[in-house]
Amino acid sequence: MDRFCMFFQHFQSNSESVMNGICLLLAAVTVKLYSSFDFNCPCLARYNTLYGLGLLLTPPLALFLCGLLLNRQSVVMVEEWRRPVGRRRKDLGILRYMCSSVLQRAMAAPLVWILLALLDGKCFVCAFSNSVDPGKFLDFANMTSNQVQLFLAKVPCKEDELVRDSPARKAVSRYLRCLSQAIGWSITLLLIVVAFLARCLRPCFDQTVFLQRRYWSNYVDLEQKLFDETCCEHARDFAHRCVLHFFASMQSELQARGLRRDPEGQSLKPPKSSEPLEDLDGGGGKAHLRAICSREQMDHLLHAWYSSKPPLDLVASSGIWGVSLNHRVPMVVPRTRLSQHTDV
Repeated sequence: MDRFCMFFQHFQSNSESVMNGICLLLAAVTVKLYSSFDFNCPCLARYNTLYGLGLLLTPPLALFLCGLLLNRQSVVMVEEWRRPVGRRRKDLGILRYMCSSVLQRAMAAPLVWILLALLDGKCFVCAFSNSVDPGKFLDFANMTSNQVQLFLAKVPCKEDELVRDSPARKAVSRYLRCLSQAIGWSITLLLIVVAFLARCLRPCFDQTVFLQRRYWSNYVDLEQKLFDETCCEHARDFAHRCVLHFFASMQSELQARGLRRDPEGQSLKPPKSSEPLEDLDGGGGKAHLRAICSREQMDHLLHAWYSSKPPLDLVASSGIWGVSLNHRVPMVVPRTRLSQHTDV
């Protein structure tokens, strides 16, 4: 279970290559699902359209939601949109970039399903068999309207006794299948042309805004991820110190009650340690974690992180929060100056 959680967290990272890999994986799963699906049209006038359109649109909706769930940026985007402004302003351009990125990746698997269904034609034939104009086929000239509607409803079921080996059924089915494939190939061509134009024309325009939005969208994701990791590290260190304090207090209590003795029956004195209790776990280098040593302080820190995130300026952040809590000191090369960051 732990390995599965680590694997899932790894695939929720912000790496674009990993997210593209998830899109390809969902697309491959979509192809496998469609190929293994057993299609059975009800061949009833009232339910053919409902069944065909439901099978054409419902699985893509489920795949779209799965794409949103697997994409970490979807949650980060909503959190960034709903967070209080605090000391850091919101940039709608970054939110639009993140929304566009999330939707593009989430739409990959649904489009694959729709295109497969249209190129196969079974869903289209089932959904629109009752909508065919009987005047286009000479075989329906000698039938009444009720017989025509009953016959058209049975078109998707080639094994039915009413339409078995009927040239009219084959003609209607061939007509609807060709129409479905024409729509599918048209959508495919349109998507390819749009992708080609976007790929070729983008370098012709100024890339400054695009690079800025991509950088800061990645920053927002990585910042939240590093904050979560630091909170986990602090929780582990805080729990370790609480356990050490508990054992130390119990040692003094047992000594006071005379319950702690050596094998010969003589009382033992608590060992004198030259090191303070805070350093028993070798916590050197964790001063930024040890600065928060109570539940009230941690609750205040979490509330401050949510309600008022620090500005994207290291000098301003150290002035607001204090140097003691700033555990990531920027490295400055002599005779150089820190570049000012742009607020998000």
